[in-house]
Amino acid sequence: GLPKMVGGRSIYLCNPEYFGEYARRFIQLGVHIVGGCCGTTPEHIKWVANTVKSLTPGGKKAVYEIIQKSENEEINAVKVIPLEERSALGKKLALGQFVVTAELTAPKGFDPTKVLKSAQELKEIGVDAVNIPDGPRASARLCSLATASLINEKVGIEVNLHFCGRDRNIIGLQSDMLGAYALGLRNVLCITGDPPKVGNYPQATAVFDVDSIGLVQMIQRLNRGYDLANNSIGKPTAFVCGVGLNPGAIDMELEISRFEQKVRAGAEFAVTQPVFDIELLQKCMERVKRFGIPVFAGIWPLASLKNAEFMNNEVPGASVPNLIMERLRKAGSIEAEREIGIAVAREMLAEVKNIVNGVQLSVPFGKTENIRKIVDVIGL
Repeated sequence: GLPKMVGGRSIYLCNPEYFGEYARRFIQLGVHIVGGCCGTTPEHIKWVANTVKSLTPGGKKAVYEIIQKSENEEINAVKVIPLEERSALGKKLALGQFVVTAELTAPKGFDPTKVLKSAQELKEIGVDAVNIPDGPRASARLCSLATASLINEKVGIEVNLHFCGRDRNIIGLQSDMLGAYALGLRNVLCITGDPPKVGNYPQATAVFDVDSIGLVQMIQRLNRGYDLANNSIGKPTAFVCGVGLNPGAIDMELEISRFEQKVRAGAEFAVTQPVFDIELLQKCMERVKRFGIPVFAGIWPLASLKNAEFMNNEVPGASVPNLIMERLRKAGSIEAEREIGIAVAREMLAEVKNIVNGVQLSVPFGKTENIRKIVDVIGL
C-alpha cells in the first residue's frame, strides 16, 4: 500500500503479519508469484515466504521426478506383502470388517503415563487401534513416533501413526519411517500437516519437501524395498498406508482431485475430518466410492459449546450444524453440554455405521469413559 504522512515522514503502516495474511489470500485466489516493493522489509518477506511454503509445499515436483525415473523393472518385480499380512488393521481392511479407532494426543511434556493409561482403557473397551497425531495444530509435544512406540510396546494395542511433511525433509522422513518400522509400527496416516502459523510458533520454518501425496509415494517405495533415490533398503517394509479426507472442504473439486492422487499413489484407507453433518458425509461418500478404498468417519464428542464454536471457526472442514449448536446453547451447564456432545456422537455413529467402513473417535482430554458410552450403539 501507499505510505502515510506522519509528522512530516512517510511511514508504511502495513505490518509483516498483515502482509503475510494477504499473501495467503492472493495465493488461494490463484496468484503464482508474490513479492513486495517500496516499504517492504526483510521481515515482511519472511512472513510471505512462510505463507508460500505452507500453501504450496516445495520440492513436490522434484520428488515426483525421482519416483517416476526410478520405476524400473527391478523395483516392480519386488513382491509387496499382502495387506492382510501387514497388521491386524490391514487384515480387517482386507476382509471388509468395520474398524473402530480412537485418537489420543501426545502429552506436552515427556511423561507418557496418562496417554498409556488411556490407551490401555481403549484396548479394554475393544478399540482396534489408537491414532497418534503428529504435532497437531502445529504444536510441540512428545514426538508421535516415540508415543506410538511406547503404546505399541507397553499396552499391546495397534497404533496408527500420523505422519506429516511439515517438520522434516525427505531424508528425515525416510529415516523416521525406517525407524518406525524397526520399532514395530505398521500403520501410517500420511498428512501434509498444519502450517506453523496456526500454532504457538508462527514464524517457525515449515519444510514441506513433500505433501501427503508424496508421503504415500515414499512409503509405497519403502514397501517395495527402495528409497526415493533408488537405493535398496534390503527387505521391504510392510506399512498399511492411510490418508485424510475432508468432506467439508471449501473447494470440494480440489479435495476430490487430491484424494484421487492419494489413491493412485497407493493409499489403502482414508480418515475424514470430524463430521457433524450426515448429509455432507453422504455427498462426499458418493463422490469417493469409485476410488474403492475404505473410509473411516471422524467422530468428535463435543466437550462444550465453546468446543463446538472452536470446531466451527478454527478447524478447516468441520461444520457443526445450527441444530446441534442450539441444543448446546440450551443445555444450561458444562455437564449438560458434555452429555449432549456424547449424545450427538452416539447419534452420528449410529447413522454413519452403514455409510462408511469404520470410525475414528476423538478422545477430548483423554476421557475414555465417554468413548465407552458412544461405542455402545454398535455393540463394541
